[in-house]
Amino acid sequence: MKAFRILGRNIRDSFKSVFRNFSLSLASISCITITLIVVAVSIVLSLNVNNFTELIEKDVTIVAFLKVDITKEETEKVYDKIITLDNIEKENVEFRDKMDISEEMMASSDKFKSFMQDWTREESPIQDTYQIKVTDINLIHKTAEELKEIENIDVVQYGEGMVEQLVSVFDAVRKGSIAIVVALIIVTAFLIANTIKITIMSRKREIEIMRLVGASNMNIRLPFIFEGLILGIFGSIIPILITIYGYTALYDHFGGQLFTQFIKLIEPTPFVYLNSLVLLVIGMVVGMFGSARAVRKYLKI
Repeated sequence: MKAFRILGRNIRDSFKSVFRNFSLSLASISCITITLIVVAVSIVLSLNVNNFTELIEKDVTIVAFLKVDITKEETEKVYDKIITLDNIEKENVEFRDKMDISEEMMASSDKFKSFMQDWTREESPIQDTYQIKVTDINLIHKTAEELKEIENIDVVQYGEGMVEQLVSVFDAVRKGSIAIVVALIIVTAFLIANTIKITIMSRKREIEIMRLVGASNMNIRLPFIFEGLILGIFGSIIPILITIYGYTALYDHFGGQLFTQFIKLIEPTPFVYLNSLVLLVIGMVVGMFGSARAVRKYLKI
């Protein structure tokens, strides 16, 4: 019970100190707010870029063209062999009949219809296909080579060369965005720490008096740590509101996609709330870290 009373007293004193030194507290809160807004924007952009690249990777399809004269039984045998490959899941293999492909082509163009409409299955030069999505896009070339070895598969296409370039670009973008967010968080921590340090330097005399009356290092440090915690919470309020309402408004305005249906934004729920929790934790941690680091200078450790 005594520990809870001490904790409650420290929190109460911290709140009083925040409002008693309002101008200095406002400077720290403003610094936290501005830097967390930048971090929030960076996190939202980074995660949406990652989401976009993952969607593109999932849409990359290998098309295996079967021989023109293949029988139904041979087609089924090809399927059985395809699903045994390590990088392919059964549900990611789709058979496309040549006549269905012909109908789609005729529906898309009158020119196609004019000379394709009288084709019978035996006369059609179009090939049946299996459309395959791989589990790991980094192994797509290896999987394509394995498909070529299967009997009655004539040609395998997946955009050779271009897909490998896309994968390398996506990996670079993903790693770069993560590095930027981490760097911003580190810069934010030190920036906020230095701002709070200036605030505590102005209260050097207060700390010295507490030392003279026999207060322990922990008793001196705790109120300032809680004060940093409170400043961090206050400083994260505006970034959280911008994240929740700003991102939701952006998502609704663009209908969940940017410029094209292929660039889809992450749905706001629960995305904005998880991001808000991250911002709150960052604000609290760097606020406490800044206060603890700043007051340490005036304590005899």
